[in-house]
Order: sequence, then structure tokens, then C-alpha cells
Amino acid sequence: MKPLRILLIHQYFLEDNDGGGSRWNEMSRIWIEEGHHVTVLAGMGHYMHLKSGRYGGKYFVRRTNQDGVKVVRCYVSNSHDAKFLGRLFAQFSFLLSAIWGGIFYARDKYDVVLSTSPPLFVGIAGLVISWIKRIDFVLEIRDLWPESAIETGVLKNKILIRAAFWLERVLYKRAKAINVLTPAFKEVLIKQKRVKADKLWIIPNASDFTLSDRVSKTFNRNAFRTELGLHDRFIIIYVGAHGVANHLIQIIETAELLKNTIAHFLLVGDGAEKAFLIAETRRRDLHNVSLIGTVSKADVFKYILAADAGASVLKKTDVFKTVYSNKTFDYFACSKPVLLAIDGVSRDLVEIADAGLFVEPENPKDFAEKILMYLENPALASRHGSNGHAYARKHFNREFLAREYLKNIDKLLEQGCFA
Repeated sequence: MKPLRILLIHQYFLEDNDGGGSRWNEMSRIWIEEGHHVTVLAGMGHYMHLKSGRYGGKYFVRRTNQDGVKVVRCYVSNSHDAKFLGRLFAQFSFLLSAIWGGIFYARDKYDVVLSTSPPLFVGIAGLVISWIKRIDFVLEIRDLWPESAIETGVLKNKILIRAAFWLERVLYKRAKAINVLTPAFKEVLIKQKRVKADKLWIIPNASDFTLSDRVSKTFNRNAFRTELGLHDRFIIIYVGAHGVANHLIQIIETAELLKNTIAHFLLVGDGAEKAFLIAETRRRDLHNVSLIGTVSKADVFKYILAADAGASVLKKTDVFKTVYSNKTFDYFACSKPVLLAIDGVSRDLVEIADAGLFVEPENPKDFAEKILMYLENPALASRHGSNGHAYARKHFNREFLAREYLKNIDKLLEQGCFA
């Protein structure tokens, strides 16, 4: 395969050592190591908290990250980050700045432009840039939007809903190929969105064993747990966004049911609901819950390695039955059993791998009972952790899947020029 020149549009591409979903940081690192070239049009600000003072008020900042990826940071409005309309405005501002950045700040020759959503607006930026540069356009769907926004009650305006579905249809039609993250996404796109099956790829989320292996080599678990003051606790960790869709109040409610046990809940991350969760923890006088802000990805793995089980939870809606929770793969990488409050394909994944226990979403009583099962049977928790690690090594290894993604792009380019 000849070296490929890829222009990626990803509003929430992480800065070096930021915590959070690192799918594309890892994917880009692997592609660079394989001899390919990657430039990213990224936004300013983290997906858990848009406001950032890193860029000195500039509208565009060009840097090369620690993995050799050229990153063009493009302006994002951050004046009202907690509100839906504010976030919508932020996404729209990135759409405009990404197009501008693609024209004037990413002047190299590219073979393909790849937009990864959400937000879906990045698809417009990718489509426009593909027309201007006369290269193929690939769209990646990491979330079924607008369905997820509608079902979580975030998007209610009927005009905006109709506009969102219209935009979705246009992008699905114009993309030369669409990558989805789960078999359920593929089924929805074929049966409900009328997308042709032959333009769909599946490269799912995966486990980053390179990072987890590196951290675990020098990590002193007992010392870290002692430092946290939790050496004698059964730690259930949650890492990731604290937003409406995550519905983390179910964890706080579960903690209240288990406050007379050794179970301790460690929540790492940030988001629009965090202040509410802190207030609820105080109001309920819970001493078995700790909330920590965002930390680097390497430190995230330290917290997971220190824990006894990982929690993956989302709001109880049908649309989330189609997703694989990204954090589940981090728990797999660290050999932690998964307490999974997400039905659908995520449940199938954990049950097929025999890697954890399904919890009925938004049912704290069931959540507490499943934790008590692990407290009473530590061998079961250990077996689930080992099973998940082995299953992910075989089926969800990031290094392997990143190379499969490249093969798909190369095959697409071999089929013909931009049309």
C-alpha cells in the first residue's frame, strides 16, 4: 500500500495527554507509524467542557502533536457551553471555521477527507472540502444523531429535527463510504435510512493495549489505592462524560443503597451534569462516592487498574441499544469486569465475552444487587475481567482495526477518482 494522505475532520480530537475518548488519537498514531500522513482539522476545547484558554484568543492554531499528526485547531464558540442552543452554536461555528481551515490552513495534497461525527455538522465541512479539493469524502458515524438527541430530550424543536434528518440524508447520499461502529448502526442505516450496504464499513471502538500495557508495567496498584484512601474498598469506577445521556444519577442512587458496604464509587470526568451530581452526593451525605475531574489518558488507566470493576451506563432509551460504550473497551484492556447498564449490542458484547454483569438501565436496586454478587464472589469478578481482556485481544485490538480501516480507504481509492 502506498502512503496515504488523509485529512481528518474531528471537532473533539484530543490534545496530547488529555483524557477522554482517544479513538482517533490512537488511530492517527498507528497510521503515522505505518508511514501514512494525517492532518486533523480539530476544534478548540474538550467535548466534556468546551471552554479553553489554551489558544490565546486565536482563531486558528497549527501544531504537530506528540505522534507526528499535523493538527489545525479551528475556532469554536464557547460562550454558552452548558445549554443545547449554545452547544449547537458551537458546533455550527466549528463547521464554518473547519471549512476555512481546510482551505487556507491545510494546503497539502490529500487523497481523502474523513469526517467523524458527532456532531453531524462535521459532515458538511467534509463534503464541502471534498468538493473544493476534488477528493473522496468518507463519513464516520459514532452516534446515531439526531435520534440520540431526540430520545434523551435534548433536541425538541420540530423544525430543527426535520432539518437534522434532511442533513443526515444528504450526507449519507454524498459520502463515498460510511464507517459505523456497531452492527446495529449498520442495520439501522440499511433498513431505516436506505443506505446501500456496499458503501458501509464497520470499524468499531477498541481496546488500546499499547497504552494499558505500558502503564501497567510500572504501576503500583496497592500504593495508588492507599494514596486514594481506598485500599480496603471495592472500587467501582466510571470514566467519561458526565452529561444528560450518561444519566449518572443512577450511580449516585446505587451508592446510597450500598453506603453501609465496602463498595466505593469513583467517577472520573466532567460534563454538564457534574455540578448536579456533586450536589446530590452532598445532599444525600454519601461518603462512598468520589468525583474527580478529567485526567490524562495514561492516568485514566491508572484509576481503572486500581479499581475492582468498571461501570458503563447510559440513559434508558432505545437508541443506546445500538452503541458500544467506549469505556467498556478500556475496562477490557485493564482486565476489569464490567457492570453494564446499557441494553442491546453492548449487552450482547459483554455477555458473549462473559466479561461482566448486565444491569437494567436506571434501576439502582438491580445495580446494587449485581455489585453485591461481586462482593460475595470475588472469583467471578476476576474471571469476568480476564475473559474481557482475552476477548478484546482477539476481536477488538486497536492496532489491528486501525490497519483494517486503512485497507478500506485504500480499496476505495483504487476504485476510481473523485466523482
